[in-house]
Parts: sequence; C-alpha cells; structure tokens
Amino acid sequence: MSTAAKAPSASKRSMNLCEGPFLRKILLYAIPIILTGLLQLLFNAADLVVVGRYGHANAIGAVGVTGALINLIVNLFMGLSVGAGVFVAQGIGARDKEMVHRTVHTAIPAAAIAGTILTVVGIFLAPQMLILMNTDADILGDASLYLQIYFAGSIPILLYNFGASILRAAGDTRSPLIFLSIAGVLNVLLNLFFVIVLDLNVAGVALATVLSQVVSCALVLRALCKRSDDCKLFFRKLHIYPSTLARIVRIGLPAGIQGSLFSISNVIIQSSMNSIGNLVKGAQGMEINLVIDGNTAAANIEGFVYVSMNAFHQTAMNFMGQNLGARRYENLGVILRHCLLTVGIVGFVFGGGCRVFADTLLAIYLRDDPAAIAYGVLRLTFVCLPYFTCGLMDVMSGALRGLGASLSPMIITVVGVCGMRLFWIYAIFRPPFDALKAQFDGGMIAAGTCVEKADDMLKWLYISYPISWVLTFAALLVCFLIVRSRLLRKSKALA
Repeated sequence: MSTAAKAPSASKRSMNLCEGPFLRKILLYAIPIILTGLLQLLFNAADLVVVGRYGHANAIGAVGVTGALINLIVNLFMGLSVGAGVFVAQGIGARDKEMVHRTVHTAIPAAAIAGTILTVVGIFLAPQMLILMNTDADILGDASLYLQIYFAGSIPILLYNFGASILRAAGDTRSPLIFLSIAGVLNVLLNLFFVIVLDLNVAGVALATVLSQVVSCALVLRALCKRSDDCKLFFRKLHIYPSTLARIVRIGLPAGIQGSLFSISNVIIQSSMNSIGNLVKGAQGMEINLVIDGNTAAANIEGFVYVSMNAFHQTAMNFMGQNLGARRYENLGVILRHCLLTVGIVGFVFGGGCRVFADTLLAIYLRDDPAAIAYGVLRLTFVCLPYFTCGLMDVMSGALRGLGASLSPMIITVVGVCGMRLFWIYAIFRPPFDALKAQFDGGMIAAGTCVEKADDMLKWLYISYPISWVLTFAALLVCFLIVRSRLLRKSKALA
C-alpha cells in the first residue's frame, strides 16, 4: 500500500500540505507551531521572571547574557533538524516510503551524537566564551554555571527538536504543542521549587529547564514510536545511513551555519551592549547593570514575537517541501504569498502591541525599576516595532530550504545580516564609543554627559537590526523567484 493511501489512518493530526485551500491550512498548521514556540520560550521567560523576583542580585543579568551564546552554539546543530524535516516532507510528497524511513532512523541517532558533542563543548568552554563577550565580572560566575547546566541537557533538547521537526514535516503540529504544554507547566513548578524553596538561584532555573526538556523529549519519541505511517520510529532499526545523513547535512549544515553566524553577529552586538552597560554602570556608580537588565528583559519579550513569526518560516519550508516532492510547482507562489501576508500581519500586530504595552510587560521582569525599564523601552522601540520585516526575511529563507536550496539563503543571510551588522559595529559604532570611554576614563567629561551619549549610541546599535532585515529580505525574494522559475521550466520540459 502506498504512503499516500496509509496517511489518513496514520495520525488524525496529520495534514495534507499539497491541496488547498492554502490560506486556511497555513493558519491551521502555523497556529500550533506558534503556541509551541511560545511555550518553549516560556522556559527562559520563567527563568528570568523567577530569578528576577526571587533570586539574588544580578541573577536576571546572569541568565540573560547567556541567550545569544546558547543560540550561537545550539543553532549549528539544530540546523540538521531542518534538513531532516525537509527530506521527510519531500519523501511524503513523493510517496517515497524508503526515503522517509531512512531519514527518520538516521535523524534520531544523529541528534544524540550532536547532543553529546554539544554537551562537551558547552560545559568546558562556557566560562571562556562569556569572558570573550566582555561579560560583567559580577555576573560571570552565575552565567557560567547556568550555561554549564543548560548544556548538560543538550541530548534531550536536540532529540526533542529533531523529533518535533519530523512530526511537523508529516503535517502534525499539534503533538509538539501538547508535549511542550506538559513540559512548560513542569518547568514553572520546578523553577519555583528550586529557587524559592531550595534557594538554588540560577542553578535552579537551569536545572528546571533541563528536566522539563527531558520530559518533552520522552513524549516526542513516544509519539514517533506510536505512529502507523512511514514516520514510525523503531529503536531497533536506528541506523545512520551514510547517503541519507549526507543529504540531511547538505540541507541542514548550511542552515546551522547560517543560524550560528547569525548568532555570532548577535553575540558581537551583545558584547557591544555589555560594553555600554559597563560604562553606564561605572558612570552612575551603581552595583546593578541597568542597561543589561533592560536589554535582557526586552529581548525576552521580543522572543515571543519572533517565535510567532518563525512558525511561518517552518510552515513555508514544509509546505514547499511536500509540494516539491509531489511536483505541484503551481502551488509554490500561492503558498509564499499567503505565508508572507500572514507573517507580516502577525509581526506587525504583535510587535506593535509589545511596544504599546512596553512599560507593563517590562515591569514583570524588572520589579518596576524605572531606569532599567527605560532601557528596555528603548530597545523595543527600535527592534520590536519593525520586527515584522524579520518575519518576512525568515519566510523567504524557509521557502528556499523547502525547495532544497540551502546554500543560497545561507550566503545571502550571512552577507546581508551578519556582514552588514559587523560593518555597522566596527565602522559606525565602535570608533565613537571607544572615544567616549577614553574621555570618561580620562576625566574629560562628566558622568551625566557620558550616560546621555551612551544612550544615543544604543539607538545606533539597535537600528542595525531592521536595516539588515530589509536588505536580506529583498535579496532572498530575488533568489526565490529565480529558483521557482527554474523549477517551472524543468516541469514544462518534462511534460
């Protein structure tokens, strides 16, 4: 019996991504991913809220500075899950049972191996990497401890994400939502217990995150084992097929490299923010780094907007993948238009809403600290308000990957986002900042003047985000039109 014939009985939650109406299906497919992403982000948000309200001084900054570094390292390996999802989707669309089976049973052991490598790298190099980021000495110890515990849980984190990627490629976006709901509730309860009852501070929130990820990992593997279609997982059949792994790496590695290089630019920006924060902290003579606390809280709020938009990146990728496998090339343009429309609306509404209610949202993290909240509002104004342009960029990248083109979006994103931001930091931001720091250290300007000028430099740092998103979106759109044109010509030639 063909894969297509068995699909309806395999899982009631699976969806046929090759037939319309596409706008309705895109929304039904994306909404569970949005909710799943929001719950996953709540892991870190719960960490920040709990340590911000019940932890020790500087705890929120210690957890917050780790975000960019975690993304830098994890994204490299997470890209492989993108490759696995793309080939499962293409195999389902092409009704290639063997392709789907080999991809599933190669992806799971590959995730375990990648998680082992990530554990070793994260545990042993965390302190050195934080030092390279100019992390404040007052929070370095706690930040290092948080990272080491977090990376100790890398294997279940990667196994969950690989398994969830396979389920989504098969059209099931609701199961990962259910699993993250369970793990999310557990994470909050463990946070409160470890921090308030046991007084473990940042170690407690890191441990809570890892334990909750173990639960979500177990649930997603169980779901794969219980399926009745070609995505069914058999532990005794786990085997790394070299040709299949090579295909996964061909798509996934560029995606991972792109994510890591993207994160490198964020790490460098975070390092620049740390430098500004340290300067402002010294000028104000305070023990708490208000810039870092405000930036950390705002970045966490932005994360909720980002994962909502990123759902359409995954939607575009898997819809494109199944339609490419089924050779339904006429659907590609329609799918892209619907994904761009929906991600633009979601990004504009959510991003604008976060800016309108900025003070209220930031107060959840910052104990109503007016100065830190003001720095958070500054970031939300320049980054969160135009965030929808980042969503447009990500949809284009996902569409290209779904069509099997992973190298081109990597190159375009590296040049358009990473290259532009690095140029901005070292050519536009760094020279005046170094001059300002030298003036303050030399006693040539007053503390108040130093703080005012540092605030202006933060604005110049933040504005590099939307500029890079718009430029990269335009380049990716041109690339997509070229790839689609080639596919249509190939289809006509074979007709």
